[in-house]
Amino acid sequence: MIRTIVVLPVLLLLFAISAFFADAAVDGRGMADVAASEAEPVTAPVEIDGEVLFRVRGASSFPAGQRAQAIKNRIEATAADTSIRSDMLRSVESDNITTLFAGNRLLMNITDSDALLEHLNRSYLAKVHLTRIRQAINDYRYMRSRDVLLQGCLYALAATVLLLLGIFLLLRVGRQLTEFLDRRVKSRIRSLEIQSFKVVRAEQIWLAIQGMLYAIRLVVILAAFFAYLDFVLALFPWTRGLANRLLDLITGPLTQMGKAFLDAIPNLLILVILYYFFRFVLRLLRLFFDALSKERVTLAGFDPDWAPSTYKIIRFALVTFALIVAYPYIPGSGSAAFKGISIFLGVVFSLGSTSLVSNIIAGYMLTYRRAFKIGDRVKIGDVTGDVTLTRLQVTHLRTLKNEEVSIPNSQILNGNVVNYSSLAHTQGLILHTTVGIGYETPWRQVEAMLLMAADRTPGLLKAPPPFILQKELGDFAVFYELNVYTDNPLEMTRLYTELHRQVLDVFNEFGVQIMTPAYRSDTLEPKVVPREQWYAPPAKIPPET
Repeated sequence: MIRTIVVLPVLLLLFAISAFFADAAVDGRGMADVAASEAEPVTAPVEIDGEVLFRVRGASSFPAGQRAQAIKNRIEATAADTSIRSDMLRSVESDNITTLFAGNRLLMNITDSDALLEHLNRSYLAKVHLTRIRQAINDYRYMRSRDVLLQGCLYALAATVLLLLGIFLLLRVGRQLTEFLDRRVKSRIRSLEIQSFKVVRAEQIWLAIQGMLYAIRLVVILAAFFAYLDFVLALFPWTRGLANRLLDLITGPLTQMGKAFLDAIPNLLILVILYYFFRFVLRLLRLFFDALSKERVTLAGFDPDWAPSTYKIIRFALVTFALIVAYPYIPGSGSAAFKGISIFLGVVFSLGSTSLVSNIIAGYMLTYRRAFKIGDRVKIGDVTGDVTLTRLQVTHLRTLKNEEVSIPNSQILNGNVVNYSSLAHTQGLILHTTVGIGYETPWRQVEAMLLMAADRTPGLLKAPPPFILQKELGDFAVFYELNVYTDNPLEMTRLYTELHRQVLDVFNEFGVQIMTPAYRSDTLEPKVVPREQWYAPPAKIPPET
């Protein structure tokens, strides 16, 4: 912790320096690009069979690319016409232009601007271009001669045979090497273990060795195939340009990637500093809320159970803010592809996360409502069970039949929750059961028997004492409700069962029938209790009576 506090000012200083150099680099690149665009004119190469003869500039009405293509077409047409010898090339000077001819056929015009581009005078540039065009015409005709083409075909065939033979030998040697390692090395490979925990299994190490050998063979084959293509394509004039650009096809993207990485270093440094800064803030917040949850730090009106959820909310807000701050410095964040993917993900999330967001919000609201906690016995809807796990989206209950039930938090928030455990350990949970007894049985006797059954039931609290409520004077019976206290709501089912057993035993012991409250006719004798039977056992006469 102390080390982090010491390092934080250094990180802030590096952040300021990185921002300064990033802005300076952007300004420098912008000024350099403007200066380059003003100083260097646009040029295009004149290329024959993959060889660049020279570069030419253009004008707004005749761009450099079109001019270079026109010159190329004229040179190739001249080279294809065997009636024009290479020594028939000549230049004609005029006041502002030098014209190159092949016999009477126009090849190109050289202006003072072309000479200025090469930092030469116009007449000397015309001689250099004329020599270069003459050599290109001779090479053009030579490379298309029958002997050279036949020789190229033979060389290409030989190279193909050598490539296939080399690949065959490489695969065979690789297979033999794998078999040798399988016999001599595989049995000696042991798992990498830390005490009794296997970090890397022996099978995984062997698979890694096989993968490395396969990758080496693949790299060698690709390198051989690249050399084969470069050699064969250079044999024929039509593909020589592709052979010259073959290496650029591989090194070009790598060079661009390296340049982009170097340009992104200031932004990457800022991202690293932002990461460690927000990580430091999150670590401080976590220490604070851990202290709140363990009650080492107290806040008035703040329940310790709220600490984990509050920390998650603040962490989410802080991470979101960090992403907003870091977004401009992410490489490629300004590209159209990056923006398109961001918009697509946002649309998908907004369309598919309605219930997800509602359940997450409900999960946090349940935490602050303190409706229940893990271990409580609750009734949610028609499901009764013990809370085993609370998540952002769902709450898990284990029912009395040992079933796992997952209830969405939004459903819990919109419904009623009965918590049997919240007051059980302080005021006690009241368990109650109802019996119907005929009018001919003294109510004092019934209440005394019910209290005796409660006293005989193990696991119930003696204080507060049980009590009786006469719920209803029905048509056929009086309904008595026995209420008892317990501090163990998880034993509700067992306690109810034991209480009912004791009620049945006590009523059978004193010969009192728990009647079925439905019959067709009544007896002739009225169902009343004589005064002398009001305190039938186990009822006791109060001292004041």
